Amino acid sequence: MSELLWADVAYFFDPGVMGTLPDVRVPDASVEDWQAVLDPIGESGWRCRYSEGEAVLPPPRAAVVLSRPAEAECPELRVWPSDEVLAIFRFRTTEEIDFDVDLRELQGQERLDVFCGLLRAIGRRLGKPVLMDPEGDYGHPVLGFDAEADRVVLLAEPPVM
Repeated sequence: MSELLWADVAYFFDPGVMGTLPDVRVPDASVEDWQAVLDPIGESGWRCRYSEGEAVLPPPRAAVVLSRPAEAECPELRVWPSDEVLAIFRFRTTEEIDFDVDLRELQGQERLDVFCGLLRAIGRRLGKPVLMDPEGDYGHPVLGFDAEADRVVLLAEPPVM
């Protein structure tokens, strides 16, 4: 059974409303949390690609990538939990795990279920919330993984149309 139904959440996946690349994040993170996310990605069988600038490299340990000089280019890890869905993790800070998804790819129940599965996998592994904010509206999550409820839930109500 799906945690969220497309008909109930389609508003929050409209790029015209949320922006094309909403911010998905795990607040109050640590190097250990980053590593706890990286390990299952490598074990999941999901296709992934780590890069620093133009160089494609094997993914390093979280402690290594997060200790790079401040002026270094921000590395990214591209993860495909399915062929049609891409999440891009950016190693900006130790204190917050953040990644982008493209809402143009997350249309319909099947892809929503893939996205919820990604949030659930990260949230369960860390025992922490995984929140999605509209692009440019940081701190106002509309949905996310609720660790206590052990499921992805709506955190805002769509406007009545």
